Amino acid sequence: MSGACAMKRKTTAAAISIAYNVALLITKVAIAILSGSVSVLSEALHSIGDSVASAIAYIGVRVADKPADADHPFGHGKAESLAGLAEATLLLLAGLYIGFESIQRLADPKPVTVDIALYVIAVTAVANIFVGRYLSRVAKETDSRALEADAAHVTADFVTSLGVLFALVLVRLTGNPIYDPAIALVLSAWIIYTAVRIAANTVRFLMDTQLPNEEIRAIEAILLAHPEVKDWHQLRTRKSGSTRHIDAHVLLRDELSLVEAHEITEEVEDLIRAKLPGVSISLHMEPFGREVTHRREAHSDSHRQTE
Repeated sequence: MSGACAMKRKTTAAAISIAYNVALLITKVAIAILSGSVSVLSEALHSIGDSVASAIAYIGVRVADKPADADHPFGHGKAESLAGLAEATLLLLAGLYIGFESIQRLADPKPVTVDIALYVIAVTAVANIFVGRYLSRVAKETDSRALEADAAHVTADFVTSLGVLFALVLVRLTGNPIYDPAIALVLSAWIIYTAVRIAANTVRFLMDTQLPNEEIRAIEAILLAHPEVKDWHQLRTRKSGSTRHIDAHVLLRDELSLVEAHEITEEVEDLIRAKLPGVSISLHMEPFGREVTHRREAHSDSHRQTE
């Protein structure tokens, strides 16, 4: 997928998420007021977080896809990770507030009007399935951290909607309003867990963790298979937004001309770009024989050789 196409898909998905979450917010706030249900209130608060999170995701993907400039020579990809971290923070705050409100209601249960809330939450739960799948698919196709976090928000909203439905059904069947805050308390714990998981994954990218092992193995397989690459070292990888940054030192035959060596490294870089999407790669050429001699003399290192 081209950069322009990926950018368009990401911004479109983020805009749809904003519109959807704002509509959910208005609906759930109205139902929470009419029903007096703390579990529906938790849904409304969750939607507030989702609406803000969607706006953050939209801004994040717009900033992340800006080209590199003088102040940001490696691009703006980390804006997506920062957006994901902000979304996780909002989700955590919502979970904590819902937990607090649930404990208050457990100590002093309030009457709950069930019927209208049941129908509305059921409809929103079904809608969450489709929107969540759409956002998740676009996030995977465009490798967007911000949209991935946004999809997790919608998925969390679906799970909490099921919990709210369960609570409302129990209240309706038993006439006991205590089930409403009890289920809401369980949901708050799940929301907090989801927020922590999103934050942990996002921080991992902000700390410049290397690419997944399967991607590193794919890079090494290309280097190993190329007939002109005698060896390599200092293979370093990281990810910024949807861009993979790769650099390495490749060892080539000593007698190659600079032009020949350059053509070989360009060929290797193209092979890696074809294998992995969104790659920014820089290979440093070194003479194989000279490097082996240097390592043996300076470091007493028996350099690994490839056939």
